[in-house]
Amino acid sequence: MHSDDLPKAFHVTTDEQLRAVSNLTRHRIMAVLRFEPATITQIADRLGLAKGSSSYHVRLLERTGLVKVVRTRKVRGVTERYYAMAARTIVLPDPGEGGPDVLMRHAVADLEASPADGERHVRMAHLRLTEEQFARLGARLQALADEYRELSDPSLPDASLVFALFHPASPAQTEEGTK
Repeated sequence: MHSDDLPKAFHVTTDEQLRAVSNLTRHRIMAVLRFEPATITQIADRLGLAKGSSSYHVRLLERTGLVKVVRTRKVRGVTERYYAMAARTIVLPDPGEGGPDVLMRHAVADLEASPADGERHVRMAHLRLTEEQFARLGARLQALADEYRELSDPSLPDASLVFALFHPASPAQTEEGTK
């Protein structure tokens, strides 16, 4: 199944789905499945997981509707299942005030696990923007990510793009949280 055939978005709505995407191993499995279907064995090999561990996590993702079987084939009397994402995008609920941002936690874990000698582009900029500038920048970042997602070639090495545009807590809000 080509990604163009997938629904545009899957909205995470249940606690079980949220727990499923909150796990770093399952996050990495979904990254493998983002561009092309794969078997449990292929996923295990790609991520350096035991086949049993890969199977457990993929079946949990399947049970929650985040991934699905897109084709099967018989190999030496065994049915091999190919899994793919259930949608092109997974939409998480707002973490709420003070809640953990699952995407950022996974991004930091992936960054920390990436080869230290590899090329990285990591920047942080503190900005002062009008609400209109803030909205315009957010839209430009999203459009840039969408543009490069369309250019992605499954035969090329993975690259991750993460961005966060937000208004940080004020010093008063930070002090209230520490009391």
